Amino acid sequence: MLYEYRTIEKPVENTLLKEKGSKFIGFAFPTNNETELKNALEKIRAEHPKATHHCYAFRMGLNGENYRANDDGEPSGSAGLPIYNQLLANEITNVLVISVRYYGGTKLGVSGLVKAYKESAKITLEEANIITKELETEIEVQFQFNQQNLIFTLLSKFDAKVLNFDSQQTAVILARVKNRQKDDLIESLGKIQHVFCEIKES
Repeated sequence: MLYEYRTIEKPVENTLLKEKGSKFIGFAFPTNNETELKNALEKIRAEHPKATHHCYAFRMGLNGENYRANDDGEPSGSAGLPIYNQLLANEITNVLVISVRYYGGTKLGVSGLVKAYKESAKITLEEANIITKELETEIEVQFQFNQQNLIFTLLSKFDAKVLNFDSQQTAVILARVKNRQKDDLIESLGKIQHVFCEIKES
């Protein structure tokens, strides 16, 4: 069972590589879902509307099973793939790397492009702080109001983070717990009367 993955701590922006007059500007973003991915791509396209190409690659999912490499008009395999290979080389996932190219008038040829896009992605990721993140799951716990001390003590014991607490007659807590402790926490909650627990789909 996988409980953690490697990713980058925060975005890296505007690394610069110059090759025969062409400029390659690199960006890397931590992304957890398609929306964050789209927002990051749109942001860079908006910031660099006059760029010749916006090439990118991303990996998402625990094993990087959701991935794409986009050449954005460059010869097939000359841009997106070299960028993607740098994600593999660093063994990171939930990361988007974009290399924005401004054409400088001299053609680089396919091998030159492969080298430039690889280098652009490499220097961008060298600027990033690579961290290990633990997988977490959100759970919702329903309980009687007078049980709250017991429930909070239990959540604290398993290092669960309370995201929301709605204290009606039947109280509801939304909490986030590390996957490695999830089953033990749910089992412990299940032993208490009048307590209902469900896993929220992320």
